[in-house]
Amino acid sequence: MGYKVAVIGATGNVGREMLNILAEREFPADEVFPIASRRSLGTEVSYGDARLKCRDLENFNFSGVDFALMSAGSTISQEWSPRIAATGCVVIDNSSCWRYDPDVPLVVPEVNPDAIAGFTKKKIIANPNCSTAQLVVVLKPLHDAAKIKRVVCSTYQSVSGAGKDAMDELWTQTKGIFVTDPPSPEKFTKQIAFNVIPHIDVFLDDGSTKEEWKMMAETKKILDPKIKLTATCVRVPVFVGHAEAVNIEFESPFSAEAAREVLREAPGVLVVDKREDGGYVTPVECVGDYATFVSRVRDDQTIDNGLTLWCVSDNLRKGAALNTIQIAETMVERDMLKKKAA
Repeated sequence: MGYKVAVIGATGNVGREMLNILAEREFPADEVFPIASRRSLGTEVSYGDARLKCRDLENFNFSGVDFALMSAGSTISQEWSPRIAATGCVVIDNSSCWRYDPDVPLVVPEVNPDAIAGFTKKKIIANPNCSTAQLVVVLKPLHDAAKIKRVVCSTYQSVSGAGKDAMDELWTQTKGIFVTDPPSPEKFTKQIAFNVIPHIDVFLDDGSTKEEWKMMAETKKILDPKIKLTATCVRVPVFVGHAEAVNIEFESPFSAEAAREVLREAPGVLVVDKREDGGYVTPVECVGDYATFVSRVRDDQTIDNGLTLWCVSDNLRKGAALNTIQIAETMVERDMLKKKAA
């Protein structure tokens, strides 16, 4: 017996990617329902070889639906996730709305799959921030091998993390510069074309941004509350694919070679680390892939037990749509909904 799956926010970047991945991975779905706002009612979206028409969130009946994959933003999730969950449908939410609720598990399946069992409290499971998801996939096997004390992370985040309007702004600004008529910034605080912006999300009282705070708080919740983490999050003129330069301090000696061996065996990780021209992975090369790629692994000579590495991942996939579907796959594999064969 298959599952019924609703994808909420089906016309957005992540929603469309969810539909693509459901089809690619042959998720055992009998029915898939693309859901969007009323203005998108009837809009067609792709699901494998099929074209599906969007339903209206306001009027859709979630009774009998097994999974609601939510990617419609925090405001909509705040209102609708509890309402959907009340029908018995499990909500897997991609927004920041529920990540810090102690009664809602925050899950990356390669890292803390057992946490999914906590879904019974509210029937809501949270997906982490895109920059956190790829980071903890890399940190987890290293933390298991040699306990991590502290992480310093600098991110290079693509504009797709800010939505379709952000991607359009990069495109139009780039074209405009070549014809000496660049449009003014609208989605971003400064020009994004041919520039980098050290500002993602709102500023907090201590001078950090909320994006940087999210990485710290989510890493602690998913991996280990004792890990100290500081981040600088930067938006770069790349359409898809987040990159991170990560410096790690361990409690005990742990060499770069040992780290490479551990990461080569880690789920969700691919090591491409040749010390030669082009012997590393960049954001352009990771687009459309499921893995988080690790390169430039090397010892940090400035501290005891230090390591530095570079990781990249498709933020619309592992950072959002893929991780959401992997959570649902884990629930199916463990029969957590207790579905009976017909």
